[in-house]
Amino acid sequence: MMVPAGSQDGFPVLLPFRLRRGETHHRLGVAAGALLCIGLVLLVSTASAQGGRVAPSALQVIAKWAPLLLTGFAFNILISAFAMLLGTIAGLGVGLGLLSDLWPVRQTSWVLTQIFRNVPWLVLLFFVMFLVPFQLTVFNAHIPLPDWVKATVGFALPVMANVAEVVRGAVRSVPSTQWEAAEALAFTRRQSMWRIILPQCFKRMLPPWMNIYSLVTMSTVLASIVGVSELLTLTAQVHAAEGGRPELFAPLYGFALLCFFLYCYPINRWTAHLERRFQTR
Repeated sequence: MMVPAGSQDGFPVLLPFRLRRGETHHRLGVAAGALLCIGLVLLVSTASAQGGRVAPSALQVIAKWAPLLLTGFAFNILISAFAMLLGTIAGLGVGLGLLSDLWPVRQTSWVLTQIFRNVPWLVLLFFVMFLVPFQLTVFNAHIPLPDWVKATVGFALPVMANVAEVVRGAVRSVPSTQWEAAEALAFTRRQSMWRIILPQCFKRMLPPWMNIYSLVTMSTVLASIVGVSELLTLTAQVHAAEGGRPELFAPLYGFALLCFFLYCYPINRWTAHLERRFQTR
């Protein structure tokens, strides 16, 4: 008697099921996260509506103040974008300084990187907010420095340190044969760096750079502590304007949570996609 494939002693055997390598369920994850946030808002708003209060429900309050809150969230994104721009430009210079052949440049870059990378972001924010003047005077011209500008600089400092480490690591990851080939072609060290090494580093630096941006975006809520009118500050003001009702606390801050989640989660998924696409061996 012939035994079917995958069987022993004439009895069928159930082979173990194995997921394909790299298979993920990120679509289910983002849907579950979004539904959790929305469900929280609906649950609290329903509970407040069932209390028989004349005051508007949580959903009505959120719909009323949503344009203002979304304006504050756009301000968070603006601060994070400018902080990343300043931090990336400065971090590129500091990162190349870490690779310099000149000892003073290399040591200065190392000190800057270690200081701003290992200090709490809130401490740096307070440092910049209260030690940087409110305005600069240049040739009898007064240039104001609003709080959001100083907060942007405060966030740009740790970004600079982290980007510097990303640049250093990316350059170090390039095989030494690339340097040797450039030297054989009579390229100087500067020409080798800018024409051969750094173009290869781009795909290595992009995923961690996007992770830093996502982290900065979520950290911009710290600016509310120093009086910047961003999403969290406006959320507290809306809560106070509605009489400080306890049942509005969770829906309003849940709305802020949902804004950040819907903005940062796609960045996280895109980063993971780029890591797989640009994977180097």
